[in-house]
Amino acid sequence: MVTDLTLVHLSDLHFGRDVDLEQVRALETLIPTLGADAVVLAGDLTQRARHGELQRALAFVEHLRRSTPTLVIPGNHDVQWWRSILPLGRGRVRWRKYRRYFGEALTPVLDVPGAVLSGALTSYGIAFGSLTWNLRDLAVKGHLPRRETKRLTKLFAAAPPDAVRVAVLHHNVLRGALSHRMGLSHWRSAQRRLLATGADVVLCGHDHPEGAGQIDGVLPVSTSGTHTGRTRGGRPSAFNLVHVDDQAVHIQYWRWASGHREFVPSDINVFARRRRGADPGPTSA
Repeated sequence: MVTDLTLVHLSDLHFGRDVDLEQVRALETLIPTLGADAVVLAGDLTQRARHGELQRALAFVEHLRRSTPTLVIPGNHDVQWWRSILPLGRGRVRWRKYRRYFGEALTPVLDVPGAVLSGALTSYGIAFGSLTWNLRDLAVKGHLPRRETKRLTKLFAAAPPDAVRVAVLHHNVLRGALSHRMGLSHWRSAQRRLLATGADVVLCGHDHPEGAGQIDGVLPVSTSGTHTGRTRGGRPSAFNLVHVDDQAVHIQYWRWASGHREFVPSDINVFARRRRGADPGPTSA
């Protein structure tokens, strides 16, 4: 297996009230110099899915695409959930604005040399699959339907044996280090099914602090931070640079140094890469 893949992993820019435009300008300058094979934006491009917010987010994405292939998925802030609560057949209206600017595909697939990246939709607003007993979670929590992991499994199975398989979803699949919260309802089932997809790495966001870990000590997970003032614990904003080689997945944080007005490389987390054909573990709910 010969692999060398580098990804810029961003999330939660929240164009609108909370975005830090100084960081955005720094990202627009820095990212084209990093030599990445692709950029991934794991949702929450906007604060309230307003036209102006979506237009500025689109301008940012188009700027990145001039130098680097870019994959974008919606987050819970990009969904007009109030247009269709607990939908029974009218669910598409929730993403109408997002689709106007970013196209019909809510789960886009990006093929780059040596890798296949695919979005998985977890952002539905107030939907049956996302409901919990905690009122704080209304329109915030996400869920990962079985159809999404079945689609990922089929897609990754058809990829070349030595290709890196990357699953991208908005909601954090590991418990937040500071919030102690899971982004997904029914997260145990979601984790087991992600393991069974054959993914080499999962990219997500939502919780706002940067993070790196593994599902069951097997599947590496990169959680990108936010580019707003809404970080947790007073931590600086950060994005992740994910590098996959034949042996390991390397997840490096690039933190915002406000005094210097630039992002600087910081901690690196390294996880052994799962061998193709290894037992993915149980898949039942």
